[in-house]
Amino acid sequence: MLRGQSDEGNCMTGRNMLRKITTLSLFTALSLVMFIVESQLPPLFVPGAKLGLSNIFSLAALVFYGPIEAMAVVLARTLLGSLVTGTVSALIYSLTAGLSAILVASLLMLAYPKISLIAVSVTSAVVHNLTQGLIFALVSGSAQAWSYLPYLALIGLPSGALVGAVVFLLVKHLPRSVIYAALDGGKTIEKD
Repeated sequence: MLRGQSDEGNCMTGRNMLRKITTLSLFTALSLVMFIVESQLPPLFVPGAKLGLSNIFSLAALVFYGPIEAMAVVLARTLLGSLVTGTVSALIYSLTAGLSAILVASLLMLAYPKISLIAVSVTSAVVHNLTQGLIFALVSGSAQAWSYLPYLALIGLPSGALVGAVVFLLVKHLPRSVIYAALDGGKTIEKD
């Protein structure tokens, strides 16, 4: 079951809601910084291809909170990132691909609760890259854009593995007390 889904309902105290908003804002800010830094780097082998390090924080939001919160991080990052980097025209590619990747990751985690974060991340990265490439090919009408799709899928493998490994390490090595405090106001703090 994804975080944020419970049988107990969605009753959240004001303090817990503030903690959640603060954590999601931090994820969004860190994601935006990574997005801006990566936008200054040259593409990986294929025009427009990046490592996607900003997705570390989208995946973390999915793991810690759930799909709606992860989509909120993606939405805020892509909107703000497009404005800050001056690439508003690329918003259609980034936003659609980011939301598609979170949707696929959410479905994978629901269908296969024991699936590894790395597998989820690799699949999401491939979906992200292919979605972005497909939209670009359709919008541009360029035959050459279609030839990039296999390369974009291949680039998704190592970039997704890297993002998944980082989130796995965050989940594994971040003290449980910090995670629980962020998730539910510190009421279920366990000793590490």
